[in-house]
Amino acid sequence: MFERRGIIGPAAPHLDPDLEKYLAAEQPLHLAPRLIDLQWGDTAAPRLTLIGKGVCFDSGGLDIKPASGMRLMKKDMGGAASVLALAHMIMDRKLKVRLRVLIPAVENAIAGNAFRPRDVYRSRKGPSVEIGNTDAEGRLVLADAISLADEEAPDYLITIATLTGAARVALGPDLPPLYSDDEDLAAELLASGRATGDPLWRMPLWAPYDKLLKSSVADVGHIAEGSFAGSVIAALFLKRFVRDAKRFAHLDIFGWVPREQPGRPQGGEPQAARALFHFFRRELGTS
Repeated sequence: MFERRGIIGPAAPHLDPDLEKYLAAEQPLHLAPRLIDLQWGDTAAPRLTLIGKGVCFDSGGLDIKPASGMRLMKKDMGGAASVLALAHMIMDRKLKVRLRVLIPAVENAIAGNAFRPRDVYRSRKGPSVEIGNTDAEGRLVLADAISLADEEAPDYLITIATLTGAARVALGPDLPPLYSDDEDLAAELLASGRATGDPLWRMPLWAPYDKLLKSSVADVGHIAEGSFAGSVIAALFLKRFVRDAKRFAHLDIFGWVPREQPGRPQGGEPQAARALFHFFRRELGTS
């Protein structure tokens, strides 16, 4: 079982004011956002932190989605679901790891006091962030969760998120992009994906595109002005908040099977969870 370390939100007496950016995305709701923080395992073992995007419904906010784009948005917590599936596998097999799971559980809603394009928020890490589009809320909530996780300098930091439509345009629903600057880690995760039938495809953290996140009113913009390389830009934004973690990887999943396949019924799918478990079981071993 998890050790429940905390559920942080604006109604909680121990609210961390440094999570302002995370809270801003969900300000209009009568149900406050929550940051779920769970831990398990031997404190002396290698540290693995999993972060899953938990946007329970995404309307797009004031930059509202069209009806066709909103229909599946109950699945925008697919990253959180995949992280919990992976955590269950790790605990069930008793891997030699100190596991931490962080889930920003939120809803991107519309209201008169919702966050707006061109708003500027101070991130937990320190840099100010300009909001470019309220429908890019996922990277906003992940950034502060990443900063919180990074403060412990984990041996492994993994983010899983239904983050961009651009990833689907590039690779379709069945093949999630994998981003990592760690050559060995990337190669091993790709091999684990092939071994488990849970395929991944490596995409570049192309440093020259980082300048596209430039803002005239803040330290960084959270989207680029154009529509090119959307998944790469999102991954580069997240990478800005990783400093002390030893090994980092980000997976931009779809989290859904649109058409029934052998062994995969139509509906929610914990993409990348099997590949990651295969890797960590080999990497860390069992108790």
